[in-house]
Amino acid sequence: MITKFVTAGVLCLGAALSGCSTAEYAGSHDASYGMVTSQAKPMSMSDFDLLKKSVLFSDDDVRYLRMSRSVLEPNVDELLDVWYGFVGANPHLVHYFSDRTTGEPNGDYLAAVRVRFGQWVLDTADARFDQAWLNRQLEFGLRHHRLKKNTTDGVDAVEHIHFRHLVALHYPVTTTMKPFLARGNHSEQDVQGMYEAWRKAVLMTTILWSQPYMAPEDF
Repeated sequence: MITKFVTAGVLCLGAALSGCSTAEYAGSHDASYGMVTSQAKPMSMSDFDLLKKSVLFSDDDVRYLRMSRSVLEPNVDELLDVWYGFVGANPHLVHYFSDRTTGEPNGDYLAAVRVRFGQWVLDTADARFDQAWLNRQLEFGLRHHRLKKNTTDGVDAVEHIHFRHLVALHYPVTTTMKPFLARGNHSEQDVQGMYEAWRKAVLMTTILWSQPYMAPEDF
């Protein structure tokens, strides 16, 4: 029943959001971006430079991410359909979008997160990894954690996303992206370069989102 609900929701959301331009996604930014409410501090640029070295992230990766934007932008909604379809096919993931009392998925919550997810794709492809971007990543991590989950959308969903799934989703998110990167008029080498850049960018994002889950001295 849950899978059927979310699958239907994906189709409705896809129809509602089809043809959205960058400007429409940009309008989805909310006032709490960068407004960190935890005692945790966003990563500094100097520490982020070291993290980039650890994942072999280079200027070429920045170039490839920006190359990917023109390929992904017309296909963001279809890409989101794939990701939401995956979530809808797995009740243990839909669980995190479900009302704590009824156990039913909250369609409005799913829709709001979907719009922000689309913006995240475009923001990542822009590859403007400055301090403001680092601040936002801590904010997003807090929104997955019980410290701030549900507050942005004012919902009474399950209060916390378990860390293991935050890490595990790196694989389906990046693997399903590769066919979309191949839709542009780029060489096989460029497609592979874009894919590798996205793998590194999503990994770094996951690391940054994990900050609220551990003690500062461990992070």
